[in-house]
Amino acid sequence: MDISLSPEVEAFRAEVRAWVRDNLPRDIWEKVDRGIELTRDDNVRWMRILSEKGWVATNWDKADGGPGFTTEQKYVFEEELFLAGAPRIIHYGTRMVGPVLLAFGTEDQKRRYLPKILSSEEIWCQGYSEPGSGSDLASLQMKAVRDGDHYVVSGTKIWTTQAHCADRMFALVRTSTEPKKQDGITCLLIDLKAPGVTVRPIITLDGRHIFNQEFFDDVRVPVADRVGEEGQGWRVAKYLLGHERSNGSFVSIGKRLLAKLKAIAAAERRDGARLIDDPAFRRKVAESEQELGVLEFTSWRTLASASADRPVGPEASVLKTRTADTLKQINELMMEAGAYYAQPFEPSAIRGGWNGEPVGPDYLFRMAPEYFESRARSIAGGSNEVQKSILAKAVLGL
Repeated sequence: MDISLSPEVEAFRAEVRAWVRDNLPRDIWEKVDRGIELTRDDNVRWMRILSEKGWVATNWDKADGGPGFTTEQKYVFEEELFLAGAPRIIHYGTRMVGPVLLAFGTEDQKRRYLPKILSSEEIWCQGYSEPGSGSDLASLQMKAVRDGDHYVVSGTKIWTTQAHCADRMFALVRTSTEPKKQDGITCLLIDLKAPGVTVRPIITLDGRHIFNQEFFDDVRVPVADRVGEEGQGWRVAKYLLGHERSNGSFVSIGKRLLAKLKAIAAAERRDGARLIDDPAFRRKVAESEQELGVLEFTSWRTLASASADRPVGPEASVLKTRTADTLKQINELMMEAGAYYAQPFEPSAIRGGWNGEPVGPDYLFRMAPEYFESRARSIAGGSNEVQKSILAKAVLGL
């Protein structure tokens, strides 16, 4: 596979690099660099800056309202963003809801929701997991009972990323009890400000507020906000998960982490010499760099088919599992590089506003939270074990 870039794409890279340098707010860059949690205002401010440029939905074709980037431009854009220290946007609207509405939505749904996704006026989250229904998503129990022109929704969702920042949720609900569990699932678009919705925070081990649990107490959702026909939610979910797992941005984030790892290893000492000069450690770093190179090729392939209105194949599962493992490996090496100084951390420092003295160098003080988060990537978006089962069935025919 030839991934050499044309002069036109390299010129585009230079344009993106200069634009990010001039438009990424310094306070947001500092938070990302220091590992401090972004607020809703931080996220929305950066997303609206991208929206004004027309660069927030990079996977959308021009006919759908996106920038119409080529495969090469998509990759270069994300790489330059993350190497420059920009945060990941809350991508559920652009990378998940938008593609689903373009493929399955009514004209009214597209007219009402797509413009607000493109302008970052509305933030979305994903309502899939429930207590007891994570990797076995088909066992979900949150009910939606038809009542005239509405569904009455009751139940709970959990581990919902950024729900506390979101205006709306696309959710899978159970509308009937069928012998085959998948046949009774429907996809609804839910207003999180509707009466009966309660969002409660889940603070993780690293001190961050990323996840939430939502409770729905007889929440009325218009039938007009159903995506597809009743009982077609599983089909919608499979389409959507392909777009979630094809997200190649983590490869670029891995490159940024690898550069930070090399800088740490150059600064730290082992037995009086630079850690980066230790042959055993250098070999581990080189193995991570090689793995990132392999992932880069896989990312190119998935990007080629990941436009907003096209399905993504099983290669997305390969990218998802290997990226999770590689990022975890890089974060483990950071912990190894920092040794004892990388282990202690103050959770309140992650939330901002903390002015205490760190134990050891400041860049090591935040290694532990990053390490904890990296271990969760093998579960989020469908556990690695589930992805391997998908590959065994879809690719190997087992």
